[in-house]
Amino acid sequence: MSSLKTPLDDSQPILTVEGVTQTVRTPEPLTIVHEASLQIFPGEAVALVGPSGAGKSTLLALMAGLDTPTAGRITLAGQSLERLDEDGRAAVRAGHVGFVFQSFQLIDGLNALENVALPLELAGERRAEARAREALVEVGLGERLAHMPRQLSGGEQQRVALARAFVIEPDILFADEPTGSLDTATGEHVIDLLFRLRERHQTTLVLVTHDPALAARCDRGFEVNAGRVSDWQPDPDALRGPK
Repeated sequence: MSSLKTPLDDSQPILTVEGVTQTVRTPEPLTIVHEASLQIFPGEAVALVGPSGAGKSTLLALMAGLDTPTAGRITLAGQSLERLDEDGRAAVRAGHVGFVFQSFQLIDGLNALENVALPLELAGERRAEARAREALVEVGLGERLAHMPRQLSGGEQQRVALARAFVIEPDILFADEPTGSLDTATGEHVIDLLFRLRERHQTTLVLVTHDPALAARCDRGFEVNAGRVSDWQPDPDALRGPK
């Protein structure tokens, strides 16, 4: 599979969503995303906020080309996703996109170094192991290279996932509730690391969260409520917490 990695124009959106709707049959038709439209520019950190079941993860999957919408257009890294088949969308992701999920998505049979090196090896990178080692050192796991996922704590597993996401130097990173499986203290450490890495690598970030304080760390946000998308602004009173 050839990579579609090409230099991007920073003055143009890296992601454009135009009138996107997603309807499924369960068995009756159920619309999960209603005519969503938004733009995200290179280098931005953008939050998708809203309650569980609002459609945030579904919208993220559509924006990343993991699924196709019922209606509307999505342009990612200059590519109109609706014009591509599954292999074509996978090629766009391989060239431009990184992912961090709530459930880590590490391969149990591979150690930390092998998990991080895998996407590089699939892309034909000759220095895959060396670059993976550097990425793990960057997230503070230089002494855990040979450990299997089951030998790592939840926080360590998510740091491996961060290293795997950033090692390919993605133009845009999609993070879906990245601290949802972690305790509060560990989650805060992982989020601090995530924001340091995206600043260091100048990566566009799309972050799905139900936490308004976390969303407020982003440059701007969109609220997803019952599948409808609108601009979001943090509530100062909510961010200060209870008196």
